[in-house]
Formats: sequence, structure tokens, C-alpha cells
Amino acid sequence: MRCLVTGGTGFIGSNIALHLLHEGHEIIMTGHESEQQLPEFDGKCLYPGLLGIDWERIGAVDVLFHQAAMNNTRITDRKEIIRANVESSERLFHHVIQNGCKHIVYATSTAVYGLNPAPYKESDPCDLNTPYAESKKLLEEVAMKLQRLYPHVFFVGLRYCNVYGPREFHKGSRSTMIYQFAHQMQSGNPRLFCYGEQKRDYIYVKDVVRANMLASVAHESCVVNCGSGKATTFNRLVELLNDTLKLNRTPEYIVNPYEGNYQAYTECDMTLAWEKIGFVPEYTIEKGIRDYYESGFLLKG
Repeated sequence: MRCLVTGGTGFIGSNIALHLLHEGHEIIMTGHESEQQLPEFDGKCLYPGLLGIDWERIGAVDVLFHQAAMNNTRITDRKEIIRANVESSERLFHHVIQNGCKHIVYATSTAVYGLNPAPYKESDPCDLNTPYAESKKLLEEVAMKLQRLYPHVFFVGLRYCNVYGPREFHKGSRSTMIYQFAHQMQSGNPRLFCYGEQKRDYIYVKDVVRANMLASVAHESCVVNCGSGKATTFNRLVELLNDTLKLNRTPEYIVNPYEGNYQAYTECDMTLAWEKIGFVPEYTIEKGIRDYYESGFLLKG
């Protein structure tokens, strides 16, 4: 199978690309040298990423895994984020379809639920309270429009929740609290927003890769949640990291500067993902953090 992975030097994209490589597929990917190096990857990587891509070098692909995006939820420049996440994606979709691609898997986000109460269902109305969330909803609408135009092509959008795991280290302040807490705890107590009872649905990146593989062979277009289906408090994360790292740190609580526009509880209803693409998460938060630590990436950076 010949695959195109956009955002292949990013967090999720790199995990998808390396999985495909291990499975023996031919891979082309787009990326940025500023993100991370993949010494294991010996396929073709096109720089400088999606926005400056040389379309002629892509050629025909069987599956597109579209992970590239401007994904900082704090960006307020709506015009720029729509250009990067929606307009460029639509051009990409048209290009690969015209060159024979029949399966498109693309990253969307549970950010589209905004401050809606959890657990989230795909049928819930959206609360597009950031330009990033709006861009992801517009991307879903682009995919639905193109599916009607090209009924022989299958589009699956995965609404990622809070993905954690190996190769997120390059994200800095945008890395998960699991990674950030682990590093804070190396030298002192972790800092949590008052009073650590915020709950997040964390999904391990290996589960996300598997969801992408299942989506790539789907024979029905859809948009489904991609989470673990179970929320974990920040306080519980510290307990698990203390156990994993053999530490005894105590949380230090600070005022939440984003109060009033902050997702304090995220959790996905995963029923539709099972019905549409056969995906059920395998990693509990305990199993995921243990595997993350054993990979050597939890304390990297």
C-alpha cells in the first residue's frame, strides 16, 4: 500500500508513519525539520510541510493520513488558521483523489465540543469557541461535501481527544499534562490548577494509530470520537506518575488563568467509533503511562 502521511514529523503523524513502515508499506510524508528527526524512517519526506508542498512529487497514493495542522488552540488569527487547516486541506484532498486515492483519514478534534458537558457524542451540537475549533468543524464539512462529490471515496474524521505518548516531546507547552507533570516531578512538586479535580479523557497514541488503521479500511464515511472513553483527574495523574517514576511528589495548586473558557472535563462516548470503524481503545491510563515510561520517551527532552 502506498500511503501519504501529512505532519509525519509531528507527534501523531510520526507514530503513524513508523507503524506503516514497520508493516512494510511505502510511505511519503510531509514534515518540518524543526519538529523531530526520524532516523528509523527511510521513506520519502517532503519539506517544508504541507503548505509548501511540491504536488508533483506525491504521485498516486492508496491512503491519505492527514495529520498536518496548525493545532495551537490559543491562536486567535482566524484567517491564518482557516487557510492552514481548511483551505490547504481541501486542495490536498482534491489532489489525492484526482490521483486515485479512495481512502482519506483526517484528524479533527474534540475541541469542536467546546464547553459542552461531557461525555461527548458525535450527534451533540458544537460549541466553536476558538478559531481552531471552528477550523476543525469546517474541515469536517469540507470532507462531507467532497464525499458527496466523490461517492467512491471514503472519508473518516477522527475527533482526537487528549492524545499522549512517545514523540510528543517536541511540542513544548502544548504537550500533555502527563508529559509536563513527569518533567516537573523530576525536580520538584507538580503545579496543578486548583484543586486538581479537572478531568481529561487521555488516549494513548498507540490506540490512536490503531484507530487510523481501522479508519483506512472503512467502507463508510463518518466522523467519530477518538478517546479512551474514560476521564482521569489531574490528581490521579500525579498519583500514577509517582508510582511509575518511584517518587513521592505532592501537588502544588495554582489559580487557573483560563477559568471561564477552559475544558475542565473531557470524556468521549466511544459507541459510534465501535459501530462505524470497529475501534475500541485497548490502553487504560495505567497501562498507557507504564508503556510510555518504558519507551524511554516520557522523560525525554
